[in-house]
Order: sequence, then C-alpha cells, then structure tokens
Amino acid sequence: MSFAPSDPGAPAIAVRDLCFRWPSGAEVLRDCSLAVPRGQFWMLLGTNGSGKSTLLRTLAGLLQPQSGTIELHPPVGFVFQNPDHQLVMPTVGADVAFGLVSEKLSPPEVQQRVTYALAAVNLLDFIRRPIYALSGGQKQRVAIAGAIARHCDVLLLDEPTALLDPDSQIDLVKQLQRLVKERGLTALWVTHRLEELNYCDGAFLLEQGRVVDQGNPDRLRQRLIQSF
Repeated sequence: MSFAPSDPGAPAIAVRDLCFRWPSGAEVLRDCSLAVPRGQFWMLLGTNGSGKSTLLRTLAGLLQPQSGTIELHPPVGFVFQNPDHQLVMPTVGADVAFGLVSEKLSPPEVQQRVTYALAAVNLLDFIRRPIYALSGGQKQRVAIAGAIARHCDVLLLDEPTALLDPDSQIDLVKQLQRLVKERGLTALWVTHRLEELNYCDGAFLLEQGRVVDQGNPDRLRQRLIQSF
C-alpha cells in the first residue's frame, strides 16, 4: 500500500515492514523499514542480491509488495542505472518535455518547465543537443532534469554512476547534492561505491532484504571497510 503522508513534518519517504517476493516464491524484502527526512540526500548500500534495486522499484511503483506500507509524495522521479533505458526523444529539450505530455500544459508553460529543469542541472546550453551526442553523465543529468520538470519532490536513483567513468561519477553525485540543498529535493540513491558516501546526509545498509544499520555515512563506510 502506498500513499502520501498528510503530516507536513513527516519524512519524505517512509517504508514500514515492507515484504516482496517474486512469483517463484523467492523472498527479496523482509520486514524492510526506513525513513528519509525531507530535503535530505540518503544512500542505500548493500551487497549484490541484498534487495536494493527491488526496494527502489517498489518505492517507484514499478513493483507491488505483498505487505507493508509506503508513504511518499508523488510524482516521484526514477533514474535508471542505464540512462538509455529512459531517454526516448531525439534531443535534450524534447526528452525533458516528453515527460510533461500528460499534464496538458500550454507550449509556453512547457518551455518554461524545460528551461528551468535544464538550468538546474547545468545543461541549458544543451537544449537542442542530440541525445546520442551526450556523455553518460550528461544523459543521467537529462534524466534528472525530466524529474525536476515534472516538479518531483522525491528522486529515486538506482546506481546512476555504475556506467560512468570516475570523473563523471563524482560530477553527477555533486550535482545531485547541490540540487538537494538548493531546491529542497529529497533523494534516495543506490550505490556500491563507498567514495560516494562523502556527499550524502545519511545512509542505510541493507542485508538480506532488511535495513540492518543506518545513520552517519562515515560510520557505515568504516563498518563496510572492516567487513572486507
């Protein structure tokens, strides 16, 4: 069950006792609970198979849990690991505008939203640039711009730097950190790269489908380093 919190002081993302299993019966999430404060940037850590991507897709409504509750403010922006899976239009501006089709806005309103969103990710000069001419990091920023154009308060990002080179990786995480601080967004970012913890407000550690630790990113990083 998913619904928007009525209390303005409530966390932007709240998950309680979430359970998810595949039709085969394989259990991925087990009584999983977490809360992300409004206007903060949190990361979700865990080994392969711990349930990170499944949890994020459940929050985005792409998967339906068997039990538990999810509270978050729609619309929610989702950024895939591979941006080519979600950029569908030939140019940057057209792709950001594509997500606004269902809102039935006037052409000037669409243009205003697109301009605002691309300026937010420092890509306004790329508005007519073909998608194929972008780097991987620029494509991910276009995907984030699409969520900003739709006025999403919550961003869910599934290992968005997995396919990027180290410089582009750090640039993207810094861009999101800035957006969270300047525009009051709330973000939950899945990662396995410990260096990215330098840029978040807090982190969750997921093991076998449930959150087993959370809080200060430096402490969690040391816990993971010591476990290797």
